[in-house]
Amino acid sequence: MAYDYDPYVPVAKRRANAQKMIHKLRKQGVEVCPIAVQGRKIVHTFWGEAWCNHLERFSDYANRLPRGKTYVRNGSVCHLEISKGTVKALVSGSRVYQVRIGISPLEKPVWDMVQKNCMGQIGSLLELLEGKLSDQVMEVVTHPQTGLFPQTREMRLDCNCPDYATLCKHIAAVFYGIGALLDKQPELLFKLRGVNQDELISPDMEMPAGSGKRRRLDSNVGEMFGIELDRDTGPDGSAPAPADRSTHRDKATETPPARRHTKPAKRKTPFNPTPENILRLRQRLGLNPTQFARLLDVSVSSVSLWERKGGRVNLQKKSRLALMNAAKMDKRSVRKKLG
Repeated sequence: MAYDYDPYVPVAKRRANAQKMIHKLRKQGVEVCPIAVQGRKIVHTFWGEAWCNHLERFSDYANRLPRGKTYVRNGSVCHLEISKGTVKALVSGSRVYQVRIGISPLEKPVWDMVQKNCMGQIGSLLELLEGKLSDQVMEVVTHPQTGLFPQTREMRLDCNCPDYATLCKHIAAVFYGIGALLDKQPELLFKLRGVNQDELISPDMEMPAGSGKRRRLDSNVGEMFGIELDRDTGPDGSAPAPADRSTHRDKATETPPARRHTKPAKRKTPFNPTPENILRLRQRLGLNPTQFARLLDVSVSSVSLWERKGGRVNLQKKSRLALMNAAKMDKRSVRKKLG
């Protein structure tokens, strides 16, 4: 039996084809998300590694996955996008192939059990997305059967290449590409499975003893606007002592203070949203693209697009204002706002 395979294409040619496809799509106005792997290691964070480890447990995939590693390392995944229940990708091989992976939503009983087992153990969204979890929570979310990752029966694989196998090398490359993307945007796993990651957060976790309603309200407002509020209470929660007026002097006999010559304050130039300035701002605040996107209330793909564009970035009014506000912040106020 003869199979209609496309001819072998060298790595350099595949890379060139991938770059051509990326350039073509961007020219058409498509927001492209290629997978670029630096070095031999494909994934580096908890969520990326957990995704890849989960896939490698399946014996049916054991012989096919290694070829996918080679493809994703070579930059053959031109574009990869994740939406609810669907992964779409373009992979450069003998030609550019279209890959589609359908993934069933996480079953409600499974999600309910995950929430129950994580209750009271995850204090913030940042903690969750950065994978700063206890061993018990890690075991819950990565459990092979009852965790967040899909089973083979929950995945529908499709590629328009001539390979007769269910899992071709192009789909395998996309699998690893998903892991690399979860490194940068772990929230996409929850989007893919159709669940809300906020439901795992315990907002009242680790509240200081004796904190009343006023203190909590001040904290929330301060975090929302990235400022420290003036307190109208003393350190013990009581009203501040009134000012001592016994030393008040008669204004008529008071010697006026000597005038000081102060330089006028320099006017700060408004933030100029060039790719270099946006990248420099993110690095100054010590944020990764996911955290920076949360701070600005935009998508991570928007941040990536701004940082790699040439010249001045055209922004909507809301995004420009968010960047200007972020430029006035420091790391401390950013940490408060992100929680």
